[in-house]
Amino acid sequence: MTTPQSAQKPTRTRHWVVLLAITLAVITYIDRVCMSQAAPFIMRDLNFTKVQMGYAFSAFALAYALFEIPGGWLGDWLGPRRVLLRIVTWWSFFTAAIGWTWNLASLVVTNFLFGAGEAGAFPNLTKVFTTWLPQNERVRAQGLMWMAARWGGAFTPMIVIALLQFITWRQAFQLFGLIGVVWAVIFYKWFRDNPRDHPGVNEAELALLAGAEKMASGHKNVPWGKLVTTPTVWLLWVQYFCISYTFWFYITWLPTYLTEARNLSAEYAAKVAVFPLLFGGAGCMLAGLFGPWLARRIGVKKSRRVMGYVGCLGAAGLLLFHTGVQDPFWAMIIMGLASFSNDLVMPGAWGSCMDVGGKYAGTLSGSMNMMGNIGGATAPITLGYIIQNTGNWTVAFYIMAAAYVVAAVAWALLDPVTPLEREKQPA
Repeated sequence: MTTPQSAQKPTRTRHWVVLLAITLAVITYIDRVCMSQAAPFIMRDLNFTKVQMGYAFSAFALAYALFEIPGGWLGDWLGPRRVLLRIVTWWSFFTAAIGWTWNLASLVVTNFLFGAGEAGAFPNLTKVFTTWLPQNERVRAQGLMWMAARWGGAFTPMIVIALLQFITWRQAFQLFGLIGVVWAVIFYKWFRDNPRDHPGVNEAELALLAGAEKMASGHKNVPWGKLVTTPTVWLLWVQYFCISYTFWFYITWLPTYLTEARNLSAEYAAKVAVFPLLFGGAGCMLAGLFGPWLARRIGVKKSRRVMGYVGCLGAAGLLLFHTGVQDPFWAMIIMGLASFSNDLVMPGAWGSCMDVGGKYAGTLSGSMNMMGNIGGATAPITLGYIIQNTGNWTVAFYIMAAAYVVAAVAWALLDPVTPLEREKQPA
């Protein structure tokens, strides 16, 4: 006899989906932060200048930007199961291949191809959340995922420094590449694009996910005209460009800043370099937990705006304040708090892509992350030129703070909830 749906207790298969997403988020940040920690060794062995290393960093970010929309669009069309299998395997191969590079051209090309693969990760994970989670769980899941990503990146420096005591930087990249392949196999065997197709989901859990089958895949006809003419989309692009421009400092030039400007050893620099990503992860977690609470009291639209401009302005002020602190430990604590403020913005930004994008969430989130990574591609080169030509790191921090102010203005103006496919209702 079939148990009535009303008497069933919902299964929790969707929570395992969140766990898989969190695990992949950690892998993405381990792979990319490994490059920043290995940078001094790469520059030494391959005889690179800072500007040349900046080009190598930016090759990843440029590819990451260019392939965001195609990666998200493929997820909307084919479903994230097939897409993630392919792109995770792809970028894992090129992560390993970084260890086989021999000059600037080979490193730039390999890092570009690595970035092309990783570009589809977060748009497809956002697509997964849109399909597999009820609306009231989505921002919390984004908060947990980004927390895990940041914390994965936070502890990678110490892991890499420890590994480099026993293996070469080339072997370290090959080891990290293997981890991604293992994840891709597990994910493909277990995951299904449509919750209804998963044997671990019962009718009660399906009831929580009503309409999921309409979101799963087959949405290749994106309304591009509406996408590029909607003010909300442009404002999402602007704010993400600005916060990503600054954030990329933490995962590219931070170790060099600590060893050159703060005169720290590589070992001690690796320890204090955890603070921006560690505190950033805490900001993501707090935003994921506090955001829904705030939304219930002042509404989703206002709560996301408040978290957005408070986070951006706080990050700007703290980043500037840290430049006047002489003690490296406390300076990095303050920089960590700037990253904490930055990441108060993250769950709301990606949650906005799910709510505004709907069944095109993969494409919209891909476009937002594309703009963010154009900022990320710009930052390493511009900062490399500033530092090499002026020797003044403070100038770079003033530019980053200005970017945060622009992002705060964008958050004060954007509508983070009205779907693309529905006319905006009168306020």
